[in-house]
Amino acid sequence: MANDLTEAANPKARRRGGGRAGNAQRRGSAAHEQMSWRIPVNHDRPTEPLTEEGVQAIHDGAMRVLEEIGIEFLNEEALALFRQAGCTVEGTNVRMGRDWVMEMVARAPREFSITPRNPERTLPIGGRYLLFGNVSSPPNYWDLEIGRKVPGTRAHCANLFRLTQHFNCIHFAGGYPVEPVDVHPSVRHLDVLFDKLTLTDKVCHAYSLGRERIEDAMEMVRIAGGYTEEEFRATPRMYTNINSTSPLKHDQPMIDGCLRMIRRGQAVIVTPFTLAGAMAPVTMAGAVTLSIAEALSAIALFQWVQPGCPCVIGTFTSNVDMRSGAPAFGTPEYMRATQMTGQMARFYGLPLRASGTCTANVPDAQAMWETCNSLWSAVQSGTNMVYHAAGWLEGGLIASPEKFVMDCEMLQMIQRYMEPAIWDTTPDSIALDAIREVGSAGHYFGIAHTQARYETAFYAPFVSDWRNWEAFDAAGAVWTAERAHRLYKEILHHFEEPPMDPAIRQELTEFVERRKREGGAPTDF
Repeated sequence: MANDLTEAANPKARRRGGGRAGNAQRRGSAAHEQMSWRIPVNHDRPTEPLTEEGVQAIHDGAMRVLEEIGIEFLNEEALALFRQAGCTVEGTNVRMGRDWVMEMVARAPREFSITPRNPERTLPIGGRYLLFGNVSSPPNYWDLEIGRKVPGTRAHCANLFRLTQHFNCIHFAGGYPVEPVDVHPSVRHLDVLFDKLTLTDKVCHAYSLGRERIEDAMEMVRIAGGYTEEEFRATPRMYTNINSTSPLKHDQPMIDGCLRMIRRGQAVIVTPFTLAGAMAPVTMAGAVTLSIAEALSAIALFQWVQPGCPCVIGTFTSNVDMRSGAPAFGTPEYMRATQMTGQMARFYGLPLRASGTCTANVPDAQAMWETCNSLWSAVQSGTNMVYHAAGWLEGGLIASPEKFVMDCEMLQMIQRYMEPAIWDTTPDSIALDAIREVGSAGHYFGIAHTQARYETAFYAPFVSDWRNWEAFDAAGAVWTAERAHRLYKEILHHFEEPPMDPAIRQELTEFVERRKREGGAPTDF
């Protein structure tokens, strides 16, 4: 599939700076070795906690929410479109019949691809493909050197884009890895998109926050790829993600942005952010039901407007600490909600987005076990796109480069786990001749069967080095986060930007400068 999605032979791809996945990053820079670029395939059967009756119960509950209670749409165009479709619109409340919803949702493709400016980075979305993206949207940055969080800056954001580009286990560049609060909100999207499109050549995200921002983003992606308008529209080149305003509400700018995206052939992800006990029922079944209703209401609208447009259903359902109201992530409830939503996504025939999350404030053991739980729940649920897979702290309030490096170690372990060679049962892997050779009185280190597979037998992590504490102590012991910080600095030192045609870069620069002179985007919604 990955070869089928490659356009490296296309002369235009080479002109656009594509045609290669970044040779400096294939095996890692001088800083370290890493796994080569690949599209992971999830070979495991999904974990399905719901019975068939349970799936039907949640489906029926979601349909009754849409039929009897309705969803608030604060977007005038959306309300007019729902009226045209025959839905019941009273003020901002929209009720829709289940037959119409299911007819619309059935139009959405089960699989599609997104092709960025480097076609070797094309991503297949759906099926058994498992893709990871960087942390997105925290307002703060964890600065290990001063030992505390600080407001995010454009420099912090750019460095996290460099990590996004460097690591082959990160497949797409999500939203701002940290919010650069030192850049005025009216032009922030222009500066950050410029950095994203020049520092990375991977599939990128744009925020649906009003007409100007999403139109600017689409035009910048079109320019960066060297596409004509027809080429840009011919296949998805980028994507957006929106959150409903739970409970039971979609706002003006996000729906507007999605409508603009699908009309130009781009992909949208609809991810309700439902916290059980706060913005959703305290039970997981109730929270998932609410989430499904909110997501399908928007996806049905998009399919009415643009039949067959690429849509992904997202899950961001978790619980809260009922004593404080604070979100909790990586919990058993979070894992089950993700698995349950995976069952529902397959029921509706939609690709699934989930997340790697934690509530820890610093890159410590709590951060890693909570992230590990959330990442494995994504694997178990059959997720196709994993948001925030590297660098997330404090419930999404902090981005950390050290956590980013540590998470990439875990992502590579997941990718290694998915490689069929690990469970190959050919006669050569059963290894009867090797077992006979060693018998009961030897070892396997030096025999030909082992030596022939020495380089590829096991995955060696780049953060922990798999050395015991005594070895660390003898060499000068450091904690994992400190080692990750050192690796982060080495990656920045050796980083090389992916190639871009100078004429295209100049056109992109001129677009940004012109839009800044025009005032950028409004800051009130």
